[in-house]
Amino acid sequence: MGASADGRGLVRRRRRRWVRYGVGAVGVVVLGVGVAGWVVYVKLDGNITPDEAAAAELARYAKERPTSLVKDAQNILLIGSDSRSGDGNEKYGRDSGTERSDTTILLHLAAGRRSATAVSLPRDLMVNVPGCLRADGKRTAPMFAMFNYAFQTGGSACTIRTVEKLTGVRIDHHVVVDFSGFKDVVDAVDGVEVCLKEAISDKDAGLRLPAGKVTLDGEQALGYVRARKSLGNGSDTDRMDRQQRFLGALVNKVQSNDVLLNPVKLYPVLDAATSSLTTDPELASLRGLYELVRGLRDIPTEHVQFLTVPRESYVYNANRDQLVEPEAEKLFERLRTDMPVAVSKEVPTNASPAESGDHGPYRSGAVRRAASGVFSPTPPAPTFRGNTAAEDSCG
Repeated sequence: MGASADGRGLVRRRRRRWVRYGVGAVGVVVLGVGVAGWVVYVKLDGNITPDEAAAAELARYAKERPTSLVKDAQNILLIGSDSRSGDGNEKYGRDSGTERSDTTILLHLAAGRRSATAVSLPRDLMVNVPGCLRADGKRTAPMFAMFNYAFQTGGSACTIRTVEKLTGVRIDHHVVVDFSGFKDVVDAVDGVEVCLKEAISDKDAGLRLPAGKVTLDGEQALGYVRARKSLGNGSDTDRMDRQQRFLGALVNKVQSNDVLLNPVKLYPVLDAATSSLTTDPELASLRGLYELVRGLRDIPTEHVQFLTVPRESYVYNANRDQLVEPEAEKLFERLRTDMPVAVSKEVPTNASPAESGDHGPYRSGAVRRAASGVFSPTPPAPTFRGNTAAEDSCG
């Protein structure tokens, strides 16, 4: 008989053929997206350099390392390397074959990711550096020296052991980033806005900027966070304050632009970040990094805090630093036990940095006083001079 007289059989056959074509096209698109996604994943995953040497060295000293006291809290040591080796870094000076920790930050992520606290450790801080394995295979003797000597001598493992001995805080992960990596991340988010009280003209830092609100690109941002001679009072403490304000602005930029939720915006940031990272093996994959940052995107910017460990001029050399005690130990104890701290631009002059009250976001709750058997409000978190990512640098 063939097709019906009104052509309905022909229409049905054509419809089935188009359905098959449509399903096939969708299959090709899905396969293409899957392949493209896999290619992107493999590329980003392969960008990260695992720090196997540090892992082996830390395993050697596993018995002497502090114990983690609070489940789910994490401590990550962020190390900014001033290495001149590698693409794009040679213009910042001659490659002497060594590198120092230009910036070191102890990042504490509270259990439940209710807050993040970044503590800057001065590179000129006088500390006890343990005996460490050098790149040439020789071991150094323990030494009382400037903090950045640890990284120059024994790399990230030596720095981690030095920080753990200094603070009693167990370092769960570490990340090392160089000059080029820092610049690339800033460029990937289309620059970061800062507020300058005065115009800057610094030949050494390569900076020439007007006063007021300025959006810094990667190269300018690097000069801004590293400059010492023309900005502030020239001290390392002033420079760390500037770095903290910049990092707060960077965090705010990432969150306000929905970078973490937008694949188109997120890819260049991930590509820039992962290409510049050397991390402990556990973090040296996209999965490892994802597990780390998954809870960070929900932390309110006012709970992302930056401060410098309480320090003062070293008694035997005004160009070096030493810890202010007992304030520094009080800070370290709260990090170890995952207790909150608060930050303020100005700490009252009639109270020590670790003792001045600030109710902050954590005052709720009650504690039982054993002696009286009555409840009273939780003591306010100690306040340290610092800032949060929510603060406007131009405010």
